[in-house]
Amino acid sequence: MALALIGAAALAGAGLVIAADRSGPPQTVEGQVQEIGSALGCVTCQNLSVADSPAGTARAMRAEIRRRLQAGDSPAAVKAFFVGKYGESILLAPRSPLPWAAPVVALAAGIALLAWTLWRRRPEPATPPPQLTPAQRARIRRELAALEEPD
Repeated sequence: MALALIGAAALAGAGLVIAADRSGPPQTVEGQVQEIGSALGCVTCQNLSVADSPAGTARAMRAEIRRRLQAGDSPAAVKAFFVGKYGESILLAPRSPLPWAAPVVALAAGIALLAWTLWRRRPEPATPPPQLTPAQRARIRRELAALEEPD
């Protein structure tokens, strides 16, 4: 159980290191279009970003991103425009950390449930049979003999 928790913590730490290692924002408009497009999901293609999609809708969205950036909008304002138009589901990375933390919490809960179940199923220690005194043994023998006698 401890090994699984250590592994989960290592994976979470690696994800944080990778996320923190990103370089600063791109300086060119095309770089910004690519960055913003990578954060937005294509509305016609499943599991593709606007930056990666070959669909006409994605091309139109990239053109809109470019137009807004050239007009002076900030990248956050451009994303806010698309969120306002299509809803939060357009974002490939949710704003709330809850969707990213939910699998880690579920894994920890599953490990805890498994540990509790295994702990509950462990065999109970064997208890030795009770020790009878010689008087109790004699009484049991008399009772058995009385049961064996014919009527």
